[in-house]
Amino acid sequence: MLLKTIDFLCSRMKNLPDPFSITSIGVRNAAALEVFRHQAAHCEIYRRYLELIHVNPTAIQTASDIPYLPIGFFKTHRVITGEFNPEIVFTSSGTTGMQTSRHEVRSLEMYRRSFMRGFELRYGSPSEYIIYALLPSYLEREGSSLILMAEELIAQAQPGSGFFLKHQEELREALVRAEAAGKKNLVLGVTFALLDFAESMPTVLPHTIFMETGGMKGRRKEMIRQEVHRVLKEAFHVAHVHSEYGMTELLSQAYSQGDGVFRCPPWMAVSVRDVQDPLSNYAAGKGGLNILDLANVDSCAFIATQDLGVVHGDGSFEVTGRFDFADVRGCNLMVV
Repeated sequence: MLLKTIDFLCSRMKNLPDPFSITSIGVRNAAALEVFRHQAAHCEIYRRYLELIHVNPTAIQTASDIPYLPIGFFKTHRVITGEFNPEIVFTSSGTTGMQTSRHEVRSLEMYRRSFMRGFELRYGSPSEYIIYALLPSYLEREGSSLILMAEELIAQAQPGSGFFLKHQEELREALVRAEAAGKKNLVLGVTFALLDFAESMPTVLPHTIFMETGGMKGRRKEMIRQEVHRVLKEAFHVAHVHSEYGMTELLSQAYSQGDGVFRCPPWMAVSVRDVQDPLSNYAAGKGGLNILDLANVDSCAFIATQDLGVVHGDGSFEVTGRFDFADVRGCNLMVV
């Protein structure tokens, strides 16, 4: 009870819903409308955007009609709701000279609750796993939300968990020992690091979960997702390769447990817009991906990404590419 009070003190002061209590689409849609009305009034850049596209917030009566803020504003403006001193500022990865996104986070506890609950819904407690992180490019810079998530998951995981950089032989031996002992292995890695490991240390590890976060970071030639997964499946003799979909501008993640089909936690949803009509929004179909993330209560919960994809009738989705003008994103970029 005390933890819940601390976690959501700011939200309750604003009479906003607890995103992690959402259990149905109807409740999520009602919560989205409440958050929209609040952010339309108190997120300055979102308010100005609504004015420019001639949307009167009082006219929005259904969640499907809520406009989504182009993600590029995180590179050029402060996307915050209200005024506060952030506990942390997450920044996106990018090549030298590329403008990066900044996500000012009021409450680290909100982020912790979001990624921990999202992980538990798909995989159970991290304490059930030995978690190995292969994230060299992210460790080389500051402000990575992925590194913070990995650190927290590792802290709650079984002994033997940790970050592995250049010690591939040590990692292989640890995975083999853990599989032989019947333990659960989970390897979370940026794509180029997983491919490097697969090429140098192919090993029969049929019970290990390999989870890619996407991105070559300029270290290797870009590959389509199916090819990356094929290489990893053959190298490690696994039936499926898992994926994590997250980004600097969000506080929540979606996971794929195989075949590149992602599923969201209850407080997050993906819809699609026509590539020729940036203000459109459909529950299913092909086009640009719009993300609803109700954990983003202190920034903007309605983000029009630069990813292209397919949203299925059950709410699951696939990422199929990027808009032609979009920056190459370091996390989760692989096209299908």
